[in-house]
Amino acid sequence: MLAKEIKNGAVVNYHGAPCLIESVTVQSPSARGAATLYKYRARNLVTKQKTDIVLRGGESLDEADFERRAVTFMYADATHMHFLDQTDYNQYALPLEDVADETPYITEQLEGMQTMIYNGECVGLQLPLVVELKVVECDPGVRGNSATSRTKPAKLETGLVIQVPEYLSQDEVVKVDTRTGQFVSRA
Repeated sequence: MLAKEIKNGAVVNYHGAPCLIESVTVQSPSARGAATLYKYRARNLVTKQKTDIVLRGGESLDEADFERRAVTFMYADATHMHFLDQTDYNQYALPLEDVADETPYITEQLEGMQTMIYNGECVGLQLPLVVELKVVECDPGVRGNSATSRTKPAKLETGLVIQVPEYLSQDEVVKVDTRTGQFVSRA
């Protein structure tokens, strides 16, 4: 895969391990004849460490040999979160510290989650870009405040606290971006 073809979310083989690309920066040359540099921030899926990768325009990396499997959340215990594969009903367990960033968005009815399987082992979890969560606690909405862009904190069913528009009230369902943790819209 050429450097210009590598995008966010791609999994490449770097130093013999699969790495998930988290951000891409392109540095264009200022002089004639210079090469474009592609800088990637990646996370090693096996060791969970972040690494920086720099490639010139003509260089390439191999795609990692792994597969994504659709899963549903089963339960969490003191040390792991457990997921059920939707096709062959295998169970996968991921340590809580490995899925700490994803935990505030996971509910039992969440659809669209995928695990990343490398050499038969579950190495990561990928959430959908937007999830729907119910507001369980917030100040009541005030009539007539829909035209302003003021926000207020709201606690969601998973314990996550986000800023929502003032017109929203308790028991409403909202869409939340899993990459940024910000309010998107009403559901």
